[in-house]
Amino acid sequence: MQRRMHTPQTIPLEVPWDAKWMNALANLLLLGFFAMAVGAALWWALRHPSFSLQRITVDGDVAHSNEVTLRANVAPRLQGNFFTMDLAQARASFEAVPWVRRAVVRREFPNRLRVTLEEHQPVAVWGLESDGRMVNQQGELFEANVMEADVERMPRLMGPDAQSAEVLGLYRLLTPMFTPLNFELSSLELTARGSWRAQLEGGSVVELGRGQAVQVQERVLRLTQTLTQVASRYGRRASAMESADLRHDNGYALRLRGVSTLEAQPVKR
Repeated sequence: MQRRMHTPQTIPLEVPWDAKWMNALANLLLLGFFAMAVGAALWWALRHPSFSLQRITVDGDVAHSNEVTLRANVAPRLQGNFFTMDLAQARASFEAVPWVRRAVVRREFPNRLRVTLEEHQPVAVWGLESDGRMVNQQGELFEANVMEADVERMPRLMGPDAQSAEVLGLYRLLTPMFTPLNFELSSLELTARGSWRAQLEGGSVVELGRGQAVQVQERVLRLTQTLTQVASRYGRRASAMESADLRHDNGYALRLRGVSTLEAQPVKR
C-alpha cells in the first residue's frame, strides 16, 4: 500500500494598505534625509575656506611668463573655489596673457591650480612696426611686446591677417631658393590685389606676381638660374641687382646698380 505525500503550500498574505503606505512614507523620508545630507555636505564644501584657491603652479614654456606676472594678470579674473571654478573660463584667462598660446588648467586638491603653458614661438614680424604683432611657428598672429623678441633677425611679413599662414609658408619655400646667390629674403608681402612682393637684404625688390606657391617658385627659379649670366653681360655680379620684375611670360625685367640701361630684355630659360 502506497502513501501519498502532500507538498505543503505557501499561501501569500496580503499586506494591508496602511502598511504599504507606511513603508512608502519611510522610504520617502529616508530618501529625503539622504538628499538633505548630501546637500549639506555640498554646501559645506562650497563655503568652506579650505577649498578657496590658494596657489597657482605654472610649468611648461615660461620664457616670457612667470607665476608673479600670471597671478597679477589672471588671479583677479578667476571666480569660485576648487569645486566651482569654471576651468574653460580659467583657461581663456590664461590664454589672454601676452605670449601665451595655449594653457592646460587642472585642479589639484584641495585648493590649487596647476597650469601648463605653451608660449608663442615668434618667427617673423607682421605688418608695420607700429602694429606690434608677430607670427608664430604655426603661422598664427599674436600681439606681444616686440622688444622682448629678437626681431632684428626676423623677417617682416605682410598681407591680409587671415592669410598669415600662407605668407609664412611661401617665405619658407622661397628662402633657400635665394641662398645660392647669397641673397637673404628679409621681407615678403601679399598685396591687397593678390600679388607677391619680396625684398632682399640690402634693399633689392623682386615683384613675384600672382599665383599659387608652385607658380611663384617657378618664376624665382628662372631668376636665380640666369641672374649671374645676365649680370655678367653688363660687367656686374648678381649682387648688383636693384630690382627684378618676374611678372613677364617666360622671362623677367631686371635693373642693375650702375648700369644705364634701366631694364634688361626678358630672359628666356
